Amino acid sequence: MFGLFKKKTEKEKLQQEYARLMKEYHKLSTTNRAASDAAFKKADDIARKLDGLK
Repeated sequence: MFGLFKKKTEKEKLQQEYARLMKEYHKLSTTNRAASDAAFKKADDIARKLDGLK
């Protein structure tokens, strides 16, 4: 409740985006391989940015 108006840090935003893309990648992996690979590529790029922030 007290963190209701707290702004997210860049790291938190990237982690949330990474989780969303990995979920999308997993869902697409059974139906559309090209879209699945594209989502994984975006997630990998975000993972590299997260490693750079550490």
